[in-house]
Amino acid sequence: MSTEKSCKPENDISNRYIALIVATMASFFTPFMASAINIAIPSIGSEFAADVILLSWIPTVYLLAAAVFAVPFGRIADIYGMKKIFTYGIIIFTIASFLCAIAPSIYLLIIFRVLQGIGSAMIFVTGLAIITSVYPPKERGKAIGINIASVYIGLSMGPVLGGILTQYFGWRSIFIVVIPLGLLVLALTMLKLKGEWAECGGENFDISGSIIYSIALVMLIYGFSILPGELGIILVILGVIGILAFALFELRIKNPVFEVRLFKNITFGFSSLAALINYSATFAVVFLLSLYLQYIKGLSPQSAGLILVAQPVVMAVTSPIAGRLSDKFSPGLIASIGMAVTTVSLFFLIFLNNSTSFEYIIIVLIVLGLGLGLFSSPNTNAIMGSVEKKFYGIASATVGTMRLIGQMLSMGIALLIFSVYIGNVQIVPSNYPALLTSIQIVFLLCTILCFIGIFASLARR
Repeated sequence: MSTEKSCKPENDISNRYIALIVATMASFFTPFMASAINIAIPSIGSEFAADVILLSWIPTVYLLAAAVFAVPFGRIADIYGMKKIFTYGIIIFTIASFLCAIAPSIYLLIIFRVLQGIGSAMIFVTGLAIITSVYPPKERGKAIGINIASVYIGLSMGPVLGGILTQYFGWRSIFIVVIPLGLLVLALTMLKLKGEWAECGGENFDISGSIIYSIALVMLIYGFSILPGELGIILVILGVIGILAFALFELRIKNPVFEVRLFKNITFGFSSLAALINYSATFAVVFLLSLYLQYIKGLSPQSAGLILVAQPVVMAVTSPIAGRLSDKFSPGLIASIGMAVTTVSLFFLIFLNNSTSFEYIIIVLIVLGLGLGLFSSPNTNAIMGSVEKKFYGIASATVGTMRLIGQMLSMGIALLIFSVYIGNVQIVPSNYPALLTSIQIVFLLCTILCFIGIFASLARR
């Protein structure tokens, strides 16, 4: 039986490489688009004369759409085929990028960003699942490590490359540069990637559960984005209640959009929690250090970006190695070590001050990159390896959803502290002491959160 399976075209070595290439390329430009656009917000505001509320929707709707559609498309992919949904996702994402690049108004740009977020959801819930499907368990960690490195490089390099593109070619160039990549991935997928993966073919799709989930997640994530306002608090509470109602509803039906019982699996449950905590504790680091380096230390955006690039470079090197180690040793143990190293790096960022040297910051970022590399790919390997094939799409969607919710929670923590210590005012030299205090406090909270994450990571063992 196993010999027959290994002879299938979709399981041969060349097809594995193609799957890894297309999934890794796609895993770069979807998070890249999420983070790169932030640096271009002022330029977009100037061109369209848009107010801050409208501008805030440009990054928010992308994350919202991606999070809302991740789980439903994860389930759809399990039913109708991973490759099919991945291909449609690339098409939608590429078309939406072109439309964003030529958007004549802020309102159309926001609409096209929603479309881009939907395509992004279809890509990231299937790319990881395809890799998991084509690679045998003993080689899976290495492949996932390369894929995860691509995700973090996209997130971390977004502000750097986005700043360069915006400065020299205008904000529309951010959308234009991903179009050739999208077309290349589409061509490789359609012409070279063999096979299809649909372990739940013939099962029904849970429309009611999808609607409940989508509404609850919209309230939760949008609530995070407008914290600490009263409406933000109310929406977060309603979102949590909605998620609980969704979980109860899913337990009562035959073919749920999300198999909630997966969380009874200790490895799946605690690995997902560890991922949520890790992203919540680390996503705001680039944002905070960008403010610190440009305002407190007086660097240009390009110079600040060159310092910040230390972390993704180290992580790009570490993730595949950590993934390979997780094929041979306990993924949970390696991920826990990574969480501990990440905690140490965040702890040292608490002590930033006016006279902190650039060498100190670079060394801390190198340690952070090492910690994230050791954590991410083994943790993802643990999640994907803990479920049956029929749940690969949902497991992949869970990884993506934990990332998106963690990102919003991380920024919510930062904005909450800024609101308390600085207020809703423009950052000027007289506010720099309050800005530095806010940054230190956020890093303290992130350190505590990441320290708790060590125990969540260890609990699965």
